[in-house]
Amino acid sequence: MNAPAPCLIHNGEPVALSRVPRLSWADFRETVLQACEREGRVAALFGQPLSDDTLRLWAVLAHDDTGQLQLGYTEVGDAYPSLTPACPQTHWFEREIAEQWGVKPEGHPWLKPLRFHPSHRSGKDAWDRAAEVAIEPCVTDFFRVEGDEIHEVAVGPVHAGIIEPGHFRFQCHGEHVFHLEIALGYQHRGIERALVGGPNGRTLPYMETLAGDTTIGHTLAYCEAVEALARCSVPARAQVLRTVALELERLANHTGDLGALANDVGYQPTASFCGRIRGDFLNMTALLCGNRFGRGFVRPGGVLFDLEESRRADLLQRLTAAAADTANAVNLLWNTSSVRARFENTGWLSRDHALALGLVGVAARASGVERDVRAQFPSGHYRFAQIHVSGDAAGNVFARAYVRWQEIQRSLAFLQEQLRHLPATPLQTTPGALATESVVVTLSEGWRGEICHVVLTDPAGRWAHYKVVDPSFHNWMGLALALRDQQISDFPLCNKSFNLSYCGHDL
Repeated sequence: MNAPAPCLIHNGEPVALSRVPRLSWADFRETVLQACEREGRVAALFGQPLSDDTLRLWAVLAHDDTGQLQLGYTEVGDAYPSLTPACPQTHWFEREIAEQWGVKPEGHPWLKPLRFHPSHRSGKDAWDRAAEVAIEPCVTDFFRVEGDEIHEVAVGPVHAGIIEPGHFRFQCHGEHVFHLEIALGYQHRGIERALVGGPNGRTLPYMETLAGDTTIGHTLAYCEAVEALARCSVPARAQVLRTVALELERLANHTGDLGALANDVGYQPTASFCGRIRGDFLNMTALLCGNRFGRGFVRPGGVLFDLEESRRADLLQRLTAAAADTANAVNLLWNTSSVRARFENTGWLSRDHALALGLVGVAARASGVERDVRAQFPSGHYRFAQIHVSGDAAGNVFARAYVRWQEIQRSLAFLQEQLRHLPATPLQTTPGALATESVVVTLSEGWRGEICHVVLTDPAGRWAHYKVVDPSFHNWMGLALALRDQQISDFPLCNKSFNLSYCGHDL
């Protein structure tokens, strides 16, 4: 008798829970491993508690070549054989599952808390804390390198700049870094648990602040999930305005990152110019909806603000000016040999490592892995627009900077084209009742990379479970590997070339 096959769906396609097969552990494991061996990847792997004794393990597997998602689940007790030894990209997910639900992935090579909070299930724990005096964010066993003249350097969680908290532990010989271990969790707010039972009045504010610099990306993924479950069609004008907001978010953050990278190597012309130009792009978002980060703009069924002719013309004029200013500022980087030398000789991450870790976004594309939701899993207006995937194969700081510059240029051209041909349709439709006992997966390409929202509804059409995977969740281990065999003084530059989110990871 043949084993049931995982459910094949597309981005934003809702299905009844009854259509998703329950797999045996052996079939679940084989499905995950086969997908990753064929350059598929794990978009989400998470637990849903059914009882004190049973946890449902869900997997969402993304296939970039076909634009399809595989969806399946299995059920486990207090332990299961770890997937990580055969599929490294699951290691972060399995640590999260162990921490949240107290279910141990046996054989996991590096099992330790991910965010340092106690299990959501009373009396469940995936590791022995008996020897610990108290459960505190700083309690963990760090990886250690031993030998003559080996030393540790601890950075954070409190940093010198205006930055979120995170702890970095370097194992060094002199200035040479053998290993970087990253400890997060200081921004954990329990948002996923708070979403259960929604949607309600708090749901949209949660979405807009999951990662504060990615308001549009996360809110768009949420709204598309609601619209899919409600079988709600979004008007064409609203779809275009959503893409305008998302691309402005990308422009502001990429430009700011290039300025920050310039600052990390002491190159002040680009640093100063890009800091100001980032503000210009944020002000364009404010012109669109009254808020520099786009809060209050995207809503289920459409958008709340129109772009009448005078502001459309103003926005086009601002984009033209910003395009010229950005080119002048950024091209200074590529024309300055001292900057190029620092960028080109720092922070290598191979394509093989990027694939093994399941990296997404700029970090993946800069290591030669072409992954972009807008091109491979398009939704909204991106279904009708041609998106060229930006990329580089060098895998170093230069590549991660240059991919940002490619995307800036393409986003500017894309925006100017879309704004010249705004459809004349309403801004919003009203979603109806949500499908009951269903599941939907929505992907959007935030400026850092792939954002994944998975929503399961109960018999009343409320959220039975809500899973969010921010792109930073996939990419933090990539930063750790990029620091190996580098100088510890290269850390700020390499860190900024990834520019990952602490709060987006911690949720």
